[in-house]
Amino acid sequence: MKDWRHFTETSRIAYFSMEIGLMTEIPTYSGGLGVLAGDTIRSAADLKLPFVAVTLISRKGYFLQTFNDDGWQQESAVDWTPEDLLELLPIKTLVTIENRDVKVQAWLYRVKSPTGGEVPVLFLDTDIQGNQPEDRQITDYLYGGDKAYRLKQEIVLGIGGARLLQVLGFRVRKFHLNEGHASLLTLVLLNHPHLSVEGSLEEGYSQHIRSVQEKCVFTTHTPVESGHDRFSYDLVSQVMGDVVPVDLLKKLGGEDEFNMTLLALNLSHFVNGVAKKHGEVSQAMFPGFEIHSITNGIHPFTWASPYLIHLYDKYLPGWANEPELLVRVDLIPDNEIQDAHAGAKAYLFQWIKETTGAKLDLDVLTIGFARRATAYKRANMIFTDRDRLLKIGDGKLQLVFGGKAHPNDEYGKQMIQEIFQQEEFFGDKLKIVYLPNYNMDVASRLIPGVDIWLNNPLRPLEASGTSGMKAALNGVPNFSVLDGWWIEGHIEGVTGWSIGPPPTETNTEVNHSDDDVQDLYKKLEETIIPLYYNNRQEWTKVLKNAIGKNAYYFNTHAMMRRYVTEAYLR
Repeated sequence: MKDWRHFTETSRIAYFSMEIGLMTEIPTYSGGLGVLAGDTIRSAADLKLPFVAVTLISRKGYFLQTFNDDGWQQESAVDWTPEDLLELLPIKTLVTIENRDVKVQAWLYRVKSPTGGEVPVLFLDTDIQGNQPEDRQITDYLYGGDKAYRLKQEIVLGIGGARLLQVLGFRVRKFHLNEGHASLLTLVLLNHPHLSVEGSLEEGYSQHIRSVQEKCVFTTHTPVESGHDRFSYDLVSQVMGDVVPVDLLKKLGGEDEFNMTLLALNLSHFVNGVAKKHGEVSQAMFPGFEIHSITNGIHPFTWASPYLIHLYDKYLPGWANEPELLVRVDLIPDNEIQDAHAGAKAYLFQWIKETTGAKLDLDVLTIGFARRATAYKRANMIFTDRDRLLKIGDGKLQLVFGGKAHPNDEYGKQMIQEIFQQEEFFGDKLKIVYLPNYNMDVASRLIPGVDIWLNNPLRPLEASGTSGMKAALNGVPNFSVLDGWWIEGHIEGVTGWSIGPPPTETNTEVNHSDDDVQDLYKKLEETIIPLYYNNRQEWTKVLKNAIGKNAYYFNTHAMMRRYVTEAYLR
């Protein structure tokens, strides 16, 4: 294995993300943002892009999810040992937190591709002898603690990460901020040692602000308010101190409170949302900024089931690094792709039986729904009219759920508990399973093994929705509200089905709950269930279209090529 210093021989794109999902054994992610980051890095390695990624080590993970007898979520720390999987680098740096020097070190993981590409991922860590006990815990919990804890983590990620890259000898072409959590790295760039400030504050910094903007790319990932970190200037002063003059900080980050998204918007030359619709919604949220859109993707080889990998290798050789070849899916005989899906379904059901004790029927249409349990995702929407659902699905439907609620999200926990309670009402007439501790490993079993992938968020709050792309890759049609990526991927009755009205609004206050519910029931009853049971040939055509018309394009290889040409080379 080459010494880590060889990574510093080439100037690189520095990709900063609060969470990165590389594997279940490295539990440094909570959901879509982190899994996307992992897929981005894998495609960067496949494409041999000069990348280096920076994140936090999250020694206690996000959390391990279990349920009590009432279906109430229980959380506990995830125990893992970085020493077993990562390589400790020998150089440290310092950040200032609450007027104390806090040491920051980095652990290295190498993401290697069969193409020969390799991307270093740096996991930042403050659990170092000599740091105060409270400072050693800063990098313990992903999205844990209060606002002060969050700000401390973002100081470590942004300021500590930028400084570590410098002292390790990395030369950075561009900094890519994957969400606003890493925005503080811009302050390190503003305080470049060669900067000479003369005249007024604005005059002194204006030229250097432009040079920082030229270095930075910012991707915003959600229109949901909680996804945009804000801190009072009293807290900023107490925790971070004066990294740059406070007047300048207010000019760049907001007069009334320090807004991490606004800081990133002001100090980046290229800003994008993660789907065409999300770009429009973000533009409406942040008028005055030019916001582009680059639709998210998923890493094909990571998320294809072993059953389909075998078929793709047989009929579409080279697909893993050229996913556009999936457009030729019709080369695969119908019976072989049906058998591959049946294998993935049997594998999932056997695992569910071993994990939960639930026995599902291989011949019954199975709907999958798994994502963060938060209000706007509406995991329980399908149960709005239980009598009607029972009439539609009696003996014809099975539902498999998964997803975690944030430990402080009481409504999210109640939503999960409500799904558990539905099992009593429906019994064996419509079987319901809620899988515990949804993570990358569970997703890789669940998504390929269901027949339909359901998604019904409140529009337009779904920025992208990469789980639906994973479904399409595995020949699982989407049944979704027209939001996020599905607006671009949806062809009614061809690649899957829509729920509710067309996506015309950019206002985040618009609500179509009643229309969505009625359309969901109507299409299940009149279109989807009859097609599944009565016309297997046409069903298989939809399955293939999901692959050939969706998966060929909605992948991180296509996504990364767009970032290179539209953001990194500008």
